[in-house]
Amino acid sequence: MGKSGHIARKIAATLASTGTPAQFVHPAEASHGDLGMIIETDCVLAISRSGETGELSDLLYHCHRLGIPLIGMTFKPGSTLANTSTAALVLPECGEASEDAPAPTVSTTMCLALGDALAVALLKARGFNKDNFGAIHPGGKLGAALKRVRDVMRVGANDPLIGPDAPVPQAIAAISAGGMGAVGVVEGGKLIGIITDGDLRRELTPEAFGKTARAIMTSGPKVIAPDAPVADAIAIMNEKRITLLFAVEDGKPVGVVHMHDLLAAGVR
Repeated sequence: MGKSGHIARKIAATLASTGTPAQFVHPAEASHGDLGMIIETDCVLAISRSGETGELSDLLYHCHRLGIPLIGMTFKPGSTLANTSTAALVLPECGEASEDAPAPTVSTTMCLALGDALAVALLKARGFNKDNFGAIHPGGKLGAALKRVRDVMRVGANDPLIGPDAPVPQAIAAISAGGMGAVGVVEGGKLIGIITDGDLRRELTPEAFGKTARAIMTSGPKVIAPDAPVADAIAIMNEKRITLLFAVEDGKPVGVVHMHDLLAAGVR
């Protein structure tokens, strides 16, 4: 109830977002039908500073009747909540931030911190990792940062590639067709170099049109694994001041990711 209810709602949200399904049940509404939301396979975390909150009584009885594990978070070790709980998490008694208006402040902060600690302990016990976290956070900036390169890279016809013996005019055509400002150079199926708009400008002489891709390419270009986080791609691009990376597996290009693709995906 009250401020403890707000803290419980936040803890439930944190648990759910870190791989432990959870929902908030308002104790007053529980007495009027919402007890049906709590079943035998659940575990209840009840929060009450005093441990004597009257609205919790029906909830405590429901847990006892069905044998539902009950974790009580309170500041009173001898309270009804502590004595009824399967496990009691008793916090040290504390004052609130203001003696003149002792609204729950310090106590709610302590409950919130303990709830977060429980969530972190559970995610570690469950082996919950970045991939799991990203799967249930697909939206917004956080979700975008947790995407993998393969989620945003261009493949197939959108993956501009030429051979090392291709003449420069063919390289120019491939760069124009790809629309990414660069083309990869492959030999034996493996990426051996890259030609960018900048490379072409630096080589732009009448003699350049008689050269091959191998003669003007940049060898050993920076690459990234398709399963790498897009955040890693951003870091490499920023460090090297480049705008695209080829994704490779065993040296073979499987896609290409451009800074524009990352920005479009919401990654910053």
